[in-house]
Amino acid sequence: MKEYSCIQTAEHEKSVANAQENMLKEEALTKMCGIFRILGEPSRMKIVLALLEGEMCVYHLTEICGGSFSSVSHQLRILRDNGIVKTRRIGKNIEYSIADEHVHEMVEMGKEHLNCRMQEED
Repeated sequence: MKEYSCIQTAEHEKSVANAQENMLKEEALTKMCGIFRILGEPSRMKIVLALLEGEMCVYHLTEICGGSFSSVSHQLRILRDNGIVKTRRIGKNIEYSIADEHVHEMVEMGKEHLNCRMQEED
């Protein structure tokens, strides 16, 4: 069995110490991965991207994202149950919006990263 070592141990020691100190606990890590897994599903991401433009009802989200009313409603329930979107009742209608600024920032940062990667590929 080959033993591994690093020629830059001294340079990496501070980074290793910081990483160990700031590493998420298992429960928090699992929750964070769950958020990314939820956002990683294309139909849910379409809904989130649409809601970045403002509050909407299922009817208009179905129009924008495609699919059936029931499939969009199902995805919205998953997003709501996981704190990605929130609801507001107006009469008989339910309006959906992004739950908080953190969700908005994560998605916008993902879009920026994608744009940079696409420019690098050109």
